[in-house]
Amino acid sequence: MERRNHSSLAEFVFLGFPKVGHVRGWLFALLLLAYLFTFCGNLLTFLAIRLNAALHTPMYHFVSILSLLELWYTATTIPNMLANLLREKKTISFAGCLLQTYFFHSLGASECYLLTAMAYDRYLAICRPLHYPAVMTPTLCGKLAAGCWTCGFLCPISEVILVSQLPFCGYNEIQHIFCDFPPLLSLACKDTSTNVLVDFAINAFIILITFLFIMVSYGRIISAVLKIKTAEGRKKAFSTCASHLTVVLIFFGSIIFMYVRLKKSYSLTLDRTLAVVYSVLTPLVNPIIYSLRNKELIKAIKRTICQKSARAHH
Repeated sequence: MERRNHSSLAEFVFLGFPKVGHVRGWLFALLLLAYLFTFCGNLLTFLAIRLNAALHTPMYHFVSILSLLELWYTATTIPNMLANLLREKKTISFAGCLLQTYFFHSLGASECYLLTAMAYDRYLAICRPLHYPAVMTPTLCGKLAAGCWTCGFLCPISEVILVSQLPFCGYNEIQHIFCDFPPLLSLACKDTSTNVLVDFAINAFIILITFLFIMVSYGRIISAVLKIKTAEGRKKAFSTCASHLTVVLIFFGSIIFMYVRLKKSYSLTLDRTLAVVYSVLTPLVNPIIYSLRNKELIKAIKRTICQKSARAHH
């Protein structure tokens, strides 16, 4: 087999969803509906919070940033998945593959940091209520959000650089539904133990440290909630962070198993299933979890839709 390095390897071919056969159309329709719902749900949530002054609080500020992040996050992978379900030749250029991997991991890391900032916000609100207004100011909210995006976009740079310097063989079929570090490393013509170790170190730092911080915050939150004397008070206090905790458990539960490991890959079917969970399912359920459990947000979304409809008629 002819050996080619990355400078002559023009494109990769996706394996995608193998053996879907006659259900390809149904899979495309299901994925398209999921993407449209995700896009519309997160866009409505973002606009409802931005356009309603009553929701200009730290908690809703972070929810709006999360919704914006999810719009970008899903745009890096799902449109390409949809296109690959329709075309026979599922290809992507070498540069395009690296860019997709970079943005996917950048936005994923940004979400880890943002969920941590949201946990810190809930910790202050419930455990330090008297100091909360003075500490969680609009300026601090802005700095935390900017820090989440900045750190997230800096994290995968070294991994992308290392992958871009690897030699690749003639075999160029990516055993996955989108470009990612593990399937790319499996195609390299040389030992990738350094890449695997770097990936593990960076992912473990980002994912485990942020998850640990979130769990410590919630440990203190639960302890504080249990000290509230009335059942109604406990219910009200915990309801403000239950939605966030649900999103955290779904998102981190899948990415910890996928990325905090020292092997290139486990079962390809399992990898694809986990990829669907954190790239499609989590962004899909975010607007459902935050909206359906929050009467204020539901009212704001209805007002936003009504205002847009009224403007359209005029």
